[in-house]
Amino acid sequence: MQWIHVPSQSNVRRKPSKYLREKKEYLKAKIEEIELNSNIINIMFLYRGINGIKKGYQPRTNIVKDMKDYFVAYSHSILSGWRNYFSQLLNVKR
Repeated sequence: MQWIHVPSQSNVRRKPSKYLREKKEYLKAKIEEIELNSNIINIMFLYRGINGIKKGYQPRTNIVKDMKDYFVAYSHSILSGWRNYFSQLLNVKR
């Protein structure tokens, strides 16, 4: 029973190999896509692909400050904050 629960050396080595193989295939497909965009002179997608490879994954944060200078990350609170801001900005009495 202990032998079944202990990972074998071959299983431990397969996971990184599979990951690297998939990454290599992904990069190869991405490079072919960039070459295709270069050949058909699609400049916007060419530079977007190049920058994506150079910069890598950049996570985005959706945090804003509300009227009281508190940070808000909940989407409904963010939307209501923008709604209040623009209603005050656009409804100016003359």
